[in-house]
Amino acid sequence: MGGYKAYQGNQVNTASPLGLIILSYDALYKALGRAQHAIEGGDLAAEADHTGRAVEALIELSSSLNIELGGDVAYDLASLYAYMMRRLSEGMCSCSTDAVVEVMQLVLTLREGWEGLSPDRQMPVQLHKPAATKAAQVVPQMSMAYAR
Repeated sequence: MGGYKAYQGNQVNTASPLGLIILSYDALYKALGRAQHAIEGGDLAAEADHTGRAVEALIELSSSLNIELGGDVAYDLASLYAYMMRRLSEGMCSCSTDAVVEVMQLVLTLREGWEGLSPDRQMPVQLHKPAATKAAQVVPQMSMAYAR
């Protein structure tokens, strides 16, 4: 096994559950970027390969959801992942990057949200205590969405 493969394996083996989710989003985004590049280059075989890898990442994210523990958040994520897979399937071989770009934007938004849950991340100081909102009540559930 080469040095880079060993590094990747170590990253996965030592990652927290939240870290694994973020790594999955990174792999998904990378596959989508390669699919976009293939579409722009007119390489249908590479587009299919990289889109397939993106779908595999979405399946992995979806199959790791725990609807029972994650509740509405997990259910909504499952629906969003299904939508993303459908968009990628619809966009295949269309010579258009629209579907891939849309899914890439969704992946960035989701990754940013999960990264915001990381205890290592420095949170900005709040000057005012926000009123309790539904979103504030859902955040603790997000980490439960992937609990097995």
